[in-house]
Amino acid sequence: MPASKAIKARSTEELFPIRTVSSLTGVNVITLRAWEQRHGLIRPARTPKGHRLYRREDIDRINRAVTLLEKGMAISQVKNSLDQESPQATPEQHSPLAHYWALYQSRMLGAIARFDEDSLEDAYSQALSVHPIEQVTQQLMMPLLQELGLRWERGEGAVAEEHFFGVYLRNKLGARFHHRARGATGVRVLAACLPGEQHEIGLLLFALAAQERGLRPVLLGANMPLEELYASIKRAKCGAIVLSGSISPAPAVLREQLPRLVASAGIPVFVGGMASVRERDAIVGARAIPLGNDLAAGAERIRATLAA
Repeated sequence: MPASKAIKARSTEELFPIRTVSSLTGVNVITLRAWEQRHGLIRPARTPKGHRLYRREDIDRINRAVTLLEKGMAISQVKNSLDQESPQATPEQHSPLAHYWALYQSRMLGAIARFDEDSLEDAYSQALSVHPIEQVTQQLMMPLLQELGLRWERGEGAVAEEHFFGVYLRNKLGARFHHRARGATGVRVLAACLPGEQHEIGLLLFALAAQERGLRPVLLGANMPLEELYASIKRAKCGAIVLSGSISPAPAVLREQLPRLVASAGIPVFVGGMASVRERDAIVGARAIPLGNDLAAGAERIRATLAA
């Protein structure tokens, strides 16, 4: 396809020059050219003057290539590996707004892969400077956490990457949570991770969403034994319990421990995160309330339930 037609065909997409792509991915300009010319790894569009322009999908592909190379794969094998992925984008993923958030996600994924905290901070701070934290959480941070988990499952990312980002985000969210406005008078909500759940980022994100709706979360953190909650409820004078999980807990938790907690607590018990999606029937069977994976909707449902 001639360059002018290629640019016209992609006029609805955001295109990026090679130096911007180099900055976003950490791959130098000479290497990007070599990946195109020698290996056919990427196929950027061209301006009438021959300058390269890269799509959002190209940037994602470059970041995935970097990860594969760092895992020891030869450059000659990378193209076949990436081609076999054959991602199928949904219509929503083609929208300009989706591309906008996807660019932030790509920048942050690249920074995480390089363990580059300065670049990670730049992208996160830039997003927060123009959008409210709830929108950044819903449109950027939650999808980013899910993508990191998928990369680990596919063998594309290292556990160290997930831990690096987890520590960074825990520090950011913890500071924001502890600098919240004092003197709030809303209902106190005891919030903890399900037994076996080691990732507390989702719980911190929920706490921020809950605060926005006037609730007062009391955070207990990761891997909380349910039997330890009984005394905490009374001492903290809480009006509800919220349990968070990204993975399904052990069968005994849902079959035995959760029903006992619901029966004895005397206050509503909610379960959020992906565990509440995968194990919805068991949660409902225990007479707890599943919240799903939408933080804002979950926090609003808790507020409305307690108000009623």
